[in-house]
Amino acid sequence: MKVLLYFQNQDTFKKSGIGRALKHQITALTKNGIEYTLNPKDDFDIAHINTYFGKSQKVLKKCKKRGIPVIVHGHSTFEDFRDSFRAWRMIEPYYDRCLKKMYSNADYIITPTPYSKKLISNYSFVKCPVEDVSNGINLEEYQINESDIDAFRKHFNLSKDDKVIISIGWFFRRKGIDDFIEVARKLPQYKFIWFGHQPKWQTQGKILKILKHRPENVIMPGYIAGPILKGALHGADLMFFPSREETEGIVVLEAMATHLPILVRDIPVYDPWLKDKDNCYKGKDINDFAEQIPLILNDENRFKYAEKAYNDVQEKTLDQIGLKLCKAYKKVLEIKK
Repeated sequence: MKVLLYFQNQDTFKKSGIGRALKHQITALTKNGIEYTLNPKDDFDIAHINTYFGKSQKVLKKCKKRGIPVIVHGHSTFEDFRDSFRAWRMIEPYYDRCLKKMYSNADYIITPTPYSKKLISNYSFVKCPVEDVSNGINLEEYQINESDIDAFRKHFNLSKDDKVIISIGWFFRRKGIDDFIEVARKLPQYKFIWFGHQPKWQTQGKILKILKHRPENVIMPGYIAGPILKGALHGADLMFFPSREETEGIVVLEAMATHLPILVRDIPVYDPWLKDKDNCYKGKDINDFAEQIPLILNDENRFKYAEKAYNDVQEKTLDQIGLKLCKAYKKVLEIKK
């Protein structure tokens, strides 16, 4: 069995969660001895398509003509496109048409969580099976390294007494960057760092205004990878991810993998795998987050919850995800027969 992992315009999305998902798929397949190619001109038995636009649609169409089964990966939904890029309302009809075309012609859909599975399964045009398989996490990449923590603290000139709250993502309102900044304004005694970058022309005007007038305790270093980011995941005091809509949230898995306590918005995507006061903390709005953060940073239970989160994320290691993908590939081959 040879699988095409197709991802249109890889460079555009390599800094996003979807870009990391492709990297995870490659590792998951490699760990399970599944042959793959990234080139749609190669010979392959199954197409696993991760994107939705013109070239992706052409690959799907060619596969259909050749009788090759097609899995479309449900990274996106109608719901999680809202409140993202500048002029998203104008782009939305085109985006929705692309999703509809890909999902309605798929032989099988894989999506990261039970929540996104429910959303996609309920789209009237989806007639194929939908299965939830996490994007997974490579735990080996997130082993603690004191030199990474030192690099992080040195890069941001942090003292031993500084309490640091981090988040990671594009500058989408959907990601909650506006609430992140407003919570920081209410808590000037802490340092808030948002890792991520997005060109101004892609960013909503209201978000640009919020970024311009952010308080002094909010640090925006742009896109940073490697030791500094890993040091942040191990060396910060809290992952605060106030996203309003996700299909999974790879940054949450990264926090779980590094024993970093987590505070998320209480939204359906985290059910049932994140539980308040069990493996994370959940909040509802700016005031709730601002009230909780000082309590969390003084709560000894945060270490217990972080340890529970680490144990839970071990169910999403890439070797296990590879096994689930392999089973899905075999299912779609049987369906096609």
